[in-house]
Amino acid sequence: MINLYSDTQTRPSAAMREAMANAEVGDEQRGTDPTVNALCEEVAELLGKEAAVFLPSGSMCNQIAVRLHIRPLGDEMYLHRLAHPVNAEVGGAATISGAMVMPLEGEGGTFDGEALRARMRDPADRHEPRSRLVAIEQPTNLGGGRVWSRAQIDEVLVVAGEFGLRTHLDGARLLNAVVASGESAAAHAAGFETAWIDFSKGLGAPVGACLAGSAELIEEAWRYKQMLGGSMRQAGIVAAGARFALRHNVERLAEDHANAQFLAAGLAEIDGVEIDPATVETNIVIFDVDDAAALHDKLVERGVETSLLEGRVRMVTHLDVDRAGIETALAAVNDALA
Repeated sequence: MINLYSDTQTRPSAAMREAMANAEVGDEQRGTDPTVNALCEEVAELLGKEAAVFLPSGSMCNQIAVRLHIRPLGDEMYLHRLAHPVNAEVGGAATISGAMVMPLEGEGGTFDGEALRARMRDPADRHEPRSRLVAIEQPTNLGGGRVWSRAQIDEVLVVAGEFGLRTHLDGARLLNAVVASGESAAAHAAGFETAWIDFSKGLGAPVGACLAGSAELIEEAWRYKQMLGGSMRQAGIVAAGARFALRHNVERLAEDHANAQFLAAGLAEIDGVEIDPATVETNIVIFDVDDAAALHDKLVERGVETSLLEGRVRMVTHLDVDRAGIETALAAVNDALA
């Protein structure tokens, strides 16, 4: 099976498994796991923050961050309508933090400062929720892997500053944006009070993410980590996979991007496929056909797995699919549509 369902499908390499097997461990919940502690220090430095906390998933990073920023008194958060907390976190922002969620529109999962400004509430109007938090996804996921430019980010942050909003960066694939843009992770995270990266997507680790911010915020994050069942014991085993990924699997993300661009260009040549290859900036390829569900099923029959998104087909390249696999996938699409 050529698995292009998501880059979450990556499997740890033999070398990563060896690093995990040999990891020095302790009680993570008590702060005595040296491998986890080292990982958190590395991620804090990587993102230009004071501290970081290791969590089982990126969704938990988002939900704890929202809880850190949102007061359960009618506060409202702003993010794109395709953002992960809106579509794939089971309404956690409302359930856990009591947050009103205001989805914004914009091309490719991004939005501009004016879109944010247009939704700001009047703080003197006691009938309305309070504007409190803005979050962006860098790069976008369901928006097609688009990379926010620093100018776009700064425009949003300026509006956030004018209205006293807290700021959060969903960096599930942040290192894809780093490789695509040539800008450091710290540069992308600058201006955000909280930010996180995931290890279980293109980086190839089996589990885990790190949320970073000020020492004060991360100390508070530990309380919510405990509350939500995210504290662990000998977690150095999985943290070792994450550390291996940071050392060995970041630069190679460029290969995934090249494969995605090759895939998009090939799809554009197939009758019945609608896609603009110029919109593919990282490792996510989304395209239109007359019947996406039917194509999905036909591709499964031909040994290619994809995902569906609002009547469109999504393919995500990663380290477990090489150029030959991409060529096989293109042949399968061409055959299925023919």
